[in-house]
Amino acid sequence: MTNTVLTMLASVGTILIYIGARYGYRRVTYPFMMPILTTTLVIIIILIAFGMPYQRYMDGAQWIDELLGPAVVALAFPLYQQRAMIKCYSLPLLIGIFVGVCVGIMTGFGFAWLLGVPESIRTSLLPKSVTTPVAMEIAQVSGGTPAIAVVFVMVAGIGGVILAPYLFKWVKIRSDLGKGISLGAGSHAIGTAKSLEYGERAAAVSSVAMTLSALFASVLVPLFVYFTS
Repeated sequence: MTNTVLTMLASVGTILIYIGARYGYRRVTYPFMMPILTTTLVIIIILIAFGMPYQRYMDGAQWIDELLGPAVVALAFPLYQQRAMIKCYSLPLLIGIFVGVCVGIMTGFGFAWLLGVPESIRTSLLPKSVTTPVAMEIAQVSGGTPAIAVVFVMVAGIGGVILAPYLFKWVKIRSDLGKGISLGAGSHAIGTAKSLEYGERAAAVSSVAMTLSALFASVLVPLFVYFTS
């Protein structure tokens, strides 16, 4: 199969699967029907069924992966529109995001330690709640494994958006500020995309939380590893 044909099949197939998943999610708004989850599962099943290596699939769908950067940058639009609200709540935002990052680091490390997980994997787990490129760099600098860190980032992102509606209902979080901070600080870009369902204010706050979480984690994770090793 030529590279051109592979690119077309992988790209068009991925887009069609995602469109179908979005249609299904609109009909059945159940958290486990999130398009990113169902699309991922369908693609995995197809790759296994046809015996296609993941790397060969990515050779064709690589350009879709490259769109992650522009997609994240596009989140600056609701951020700009809600700049007055963000300025008004700047202190609660900073405190909430900082606490969220600290809790994410300590709980992840604590559970892994209790389960007897090897140190290198525990270290790779620490940056799970920040966006993938930053998490990989943090894991590399801290002595972890970037590839393992990516897996934890995916789990945190998908798991966060699935559980978020239940947690918001359980602990009675109704404000856009609380939802935005929770999703941005806990589930990075995937959480920020989910926050759009709660409105423009929540999406703007989530964008801020995602960005500041990456900055805070870049400093706190290496320090945490240094003092606990």
